[in-house]
Amino acid sequence: MPDQALPVHYLPLATTLVSILFLIVLARRASLRGWKSHLVWWGIGVFCYGLGTAVESTITLAGNGPVLNKVWYWAGAILGGYPLATGSVYLLMKRRTAHILTAISLSVVIAASIAVVLCPTDMSKLQEHRPGGAALSWQWVRLMTPFINLYAAFFLVGGAMHSCAKFVMSGTDRARAIGTALIAIGGILPGIGGAMAKDGVVEALYIGEFVGLVLIWAGYAACVNAPPPKLAAA
Repeated sequence: MPDQALPVHYLPLATTLVSILFLIVLARRASLRGWKSHLVWWGIGVFCYGLGTAVESTITLAGNGPVLNKVWYWAGAILGGYPLATGSVYLLMKRRTAHILTAISLSVVIAASIAVVLCPTDMSKLQEHRPGGAALSWQWVRLMTPFINLYAAFFLVGGAMHSCAKFVMSGTDRARAIGTALIAIGGILPGIGGAMAKDGVVEALYIGEFVGLVLIWAGYAACVNAPPPKLAAA
């Protein structure tokens, strides 16, 4: 694919705007709910999501460089879904269990982050308008991200699917069933796009990020605004 800015390369601009608006909504709710851990982590997740797409936008408008490419990889490949998943861990599990899981997983995230910072850039593989992990000279660094992403997918997507199944089986909370289903789908799409980006199709990632975030926000809104569940008839 030619290294030139295509219309789809401007999509991260819209995704960044959605991230900012969603972050404001989450921050407002967190302030009203005493800054609960799951809301704080979700806020961090949306911030990282927006940071990654903001870097994508900058690369499209101003061109790529070693620092921008590394920040993109860090915010997207390493932190893409991890904070959102950690929020789900704190929402669905006991606090002690959530602390233990976060301590273990965060150590891997920190190690991967340090590796990205220290990794040299292969300038021959750095494209002007398209970020990519191929430009990292230490390709073993890219082997760390699947473990982080699988953890994130398990708790973000898996947690949403588990909640959706519970709401469906209860038969009394249709809105939350739909909302958690949207969150699960929204969590999957960036992962699919990210897998395609590893093969050089970064445009699929841009589309997956935008649609995925919109669905996650829609699902969140459906859950938050859902009426109290009706009691089943005796």
